[in-house]
Amino acid sequence: MLKHLKVLLYPFSLLYGLVMWVRNRLYDSNMLTAVEFDLPVIAVGNLSVGGTGKTPHVEYLIKLLKDNHQVATLSRGYNRRTSGYLLADTTSTAAQLGDEPMQFHQKFPEIAVCVGEERMLAIPQLLGERPETQVILLDDAFQHRSVKPGQNILITEYGRRFTKDHVVPFGRLREGRKGYERANCIIVSKCPPQLSDTEKAAIRQEIAPLPHQQLFFTSLTYGDLYDMFSGTPVVAPADTTILLVCGIARPEPLLQRLKESYKSVFLLSFPDHYYYSVPDLEKIHRELDNLPGSNKLVVTTEKDAVRLQLLSEQLRPLNLPIAVMPVEISFLFGEGDSFNNYIFTYVDQFGSNHD
Repeated sequence: MLKHLKVLLYPFSLLYGLVMWVRNRLYDSNMLTAVEFDLPVIAVGNLSVGGTGKTPHVEYLIKLLKDNHQVATLSRGYNRRTSGYLLADTTSTAAQLGDEPMQFHQKFPEIAVCVGEERMLAIPQLLGERPETQVILLDDAFQHRSVKPGQNILITEYGRRFTKDHVVPFGRLREGRKGYERANCIIVSKCPPQLSDTEKAAIRQEIAPLPHQQLFFTSLTYGDLYDMFSGTPVVAPADTTILLVCGIARPEPLLQRLKESYKSVFLLSFPDHYYYSVPDLEKIHRELDNLPGSNKLVVTTEKDAVRLQLLSEQLRPLNLPIAVMPVEISFLFGEGDSFNNYIFTYVDQFGSNHD
């Protein structure tokens, strides 16, 4: 049945792919204009819809640059309950910014975090409010072509590489595979930590990076659990019963990581970027109560935590033990320094803007 449905979707995939091809050709031929800005602009995005591990890569760039540069992030603010340009401040919430920008704001309060659907208009507004800005990171902007970034970083998931995918709705690509040619740098994400040199070479041959393109490989590294409310470390023995609660595109890597450390792990999954409701909290409470064992813990992601915190007042009376598991990326084959130098070389060629 599913196979027949996919066949029916194929013509729509061709049509959507054609629309995106025409749009890209209009930009490539300068019939549609892309605006450039006189400071380093780094776009991070993907060809597919969700689940490539984009957010920890943006955070890696923030940590790499923030000590020596005035960094700003600009996101669309997917699924937020506001519209237009908005610069994060101490009163901002995930509902106003979206979960990913709110996560950036909580973890890196020293940088400027803003959202805006029209990035071409949002950047001048950002520079007007924060003229000291020296580097802008465009989050999820690979298809947002009205701004021409100086560096386009394309992320493709190891287990779902764009080379083996198709345009939506038949596949998961937002545009045709040929779109990869716009990238300056391609990162294969969520690789097994022990990826072999042989498989690395095979993937390189499969992707066939162009002469101007850099290719890197990363894996996910999960950090230590901490309490969602207090931020203090949470120590959970191996016999703890874990209820993983998350609304992300691909919970499988985190689920597998938890199963490596705990004997009893259960998943309660919600849609990606999901806003939790009071009935959801009650459901989580019931699910945890019904699980076996006396030592139980709810584990969630940083992205889910900023959405759950919208219901802090309703959560506290439930006395749910909720721990957050952070995630970072690690570059494989000892190529982290090479990537860092690649980024520094690009950024430093602009000198110190706005001094």
